[in-house]
Amino acid sequence: MNQKKYIMATYIVLILVVGVLAAACASHIKSKSGSHFDNAGIDAFASLIANNDVQLLDVRTQAEYDVAHLTGAMLIDVKDAEFLARAKTQLDVKRPVAVYCRSGRRSAQAAGMLALVGYRVTNLEGGILAWQQAGQPTEP
Repeated sequence: MNQKKYIMATYIVLILVVGVLAAACASHIKSKSGSHFDNAGIDAFASLIANNDVQLLDVRTQAEYDVAHLTGAMLIDVKDAEFLARAKTQLDVKRPVAVYCRSGRRSAQAAGMLALVGYRVTNLEGGILAWQQAGQPTEP
């Protein structure tokens, strides 16, 4: 019975060590690939976009943008097959990009794509839904 406990304890330790190593490797690969981007809550994002040097990017559809968007945001739909090509022609890689969508999921995807090609990107956590819920301004 003691041998079974020893084997089980060894197995658990082995799983934990493999998990830690896998997480460390994944983090290292992500940072080496350049796909790192920041996430920001409402207040941090508001402070960021108050800076005139930041490029504000909405990655939703035209219909969503027409309903409400953040003032000064340019629109490039992340689901468009030409998203990255359009972004490269419309965004300056030397300037930071603040990106948002409806809930934060599509903008995180877009942020990862942009970061891979050299942009410094910050994603709005919770998207425009969280922004509006916090009472922040939008325009039609």
